[in-house]
Amino acid sequence: MKAIVLLSGGLDSATCLLIAREEGYDVYAMSFDYGQKHALELQRARALAGRYGVREHRVIRIDFPAARASALTDPSQSVPKDSLGREAIPATYVPARNMLFLAHAVAWGEALGVGDIFIGANALDYSGYPDCRPEFLESFAATANLATKAGSQASLRFRIRAPLLRMTKAQIVSKAASLGLDFAATSSCYDPSEAGKPCGRCDSCLLRAKGFSEAGIRDPLMGPM
Repeated sequence: MKAIVLLSGGLDSATCLLIAREEGYDVYAMSFDYGQKHALELQRARALAGRYGVREHRVIRIDFPAARASALTDPSQSVPKDSLGREAIPATYVPARNMLFLAHAVAWGEALGVGDIFIGANALDYSGYPDCRPEFLESFAATANLATKAGSQASLRFRIRAPLLRMTKAQIVSKAASLGLDFAATSSCYDPSEAGKPCGRCDSCLLRAKGFSEAGIRDPLMGPM
């Protein structure tokens, strides 16, 4: 039994990796270098893939046609700080990011004969990205089964697995802890220092801090509670 896991190197995707392993899957991991400022996450993804016995790990380079459309890829924009919840869709949104990631995963899955694709999307404690909503994931799965040879011939059924979708960040932290995730091996920050220290103020850091605080667990990346 095989599955593809979209592995960013962050808390959520690492938790998905361990959930897939817990369910008995041989994991094929896929990460993406899309010119993100927080490229540290790719180092963490490689380390996680090696540590947790991924069968194969691919890092795909994507050249976004509109790098200036996101604070995560535009060198002239600063990553927003202390602004969680101020905008329905924040400046860190990257156009069609999950759509592109999932399309690559489906293509690899069709070649491997793998229909289960795990993504760490969350629709409760999240920044408001539209490509994390259940409506999008359901629609994409339907499209994948219509648009591929394997899907159209019913030789393979694609399923977009989002086990964290309706979990709070605290529930995600607790689940990860129960599965033995080394939290220090992950990176969630959008704007880490050159030494890899999280900024503590971007949306992703604030959500992560909220989850650890509510779960009553110390985050080794941020020091004492």
